[in-house]
Amino acid sequence: MEITLIRHGRSAHIEETRMTISDFNEWIEKYNSNGIFKNEVCAQEATEIVKFAPFLITSDLKRSIESARLLNPAAKIKEDPLFRETELPLPAGSLMEFKLKPNSWAVMLRILWFCGYSSDCESYQDAKLRAKNAALKLISCAKEHNSAILVGHGFFNLLIAKELQKMDWKGSRKTGSRHWNVTTYKK
Repeated sequence: MEITLIRHGRSAHIEETRMTISDFNEWIEKYNSNGIFKNEVCAQEATEIVKFAPFLITSDLKRSIESARLLNPAAKIKEDPLFRETELPLPAGSLMEFKLKPNSWAVMLRILWFCGYSSDCESYQDAKLRAKNAALKLISCAKEHNSAILVGHGFFNLLIAKELQKMDWKGSRKTGSRHWNVTTYKK
């Protein structure tokens, strides 16, 4: 049995200007509602893995679904919000006028999230529990079909991978953060 985790393609929402935290909140909404880059090219490794897959599992976010369709247009897509990317906490107050690029906001907010700050979003502990449930769902699918392929999101794929490893699935210690990154676990 094997479970493959693939990160989605590049988002069509590309904006790298410095912005306030409230602008970043809007940026996240646009990032989540957009699909993938119009002329996106899949990584060959990802295309090869899904070539004969009868179905692909995705989150319910557009970039995940469109990535799966691009990888294998013939495969059935099984969307599930369980596999959504982890959210970022969005602080208010004194940071309101402070401006950073989106990647800088994401790193800073992710560090705060790791430290326990989860204002208006799922906590790190809750995300780990959701990742465990997601891993169990993928394992159930792999038992039934001998394999499961998730076209998901970078950070949540990492949390799922950690759970699979705890359950003695063998594969890379880390999932990559690049778009179209492929990591396979076997049992």
